[in-house]
Amino acid sequence: MASRAPRLTAREIEVILSRHGFELISQKGSHRKWRHCELSLQVIVPEQLGRQLPVGAVRSILIHAEIPREEWKP
Repeated sequence: MASRAPRLTAREIEVILSRHGFELISQKGSHRKWRHCELSLQVIVPEQLGRQLPVGAVRSILIHAEIPREEWKP
């Protein structure tokens, strides 16, 4: 059985993204745009005031960022 994506806050996801070379490009309202220039990747992270994001949202962000599943830890 495949392991589930961890429950993470937006801040924890942003730490993972910055560790993998993503930079904060802009913010509009409660959504932050992160970009990795070398890999031409971009993801949007919704800020939920310290609450954990839904598992599907976490999984989608990290898959689109092409971060290996083994590194989905804050």
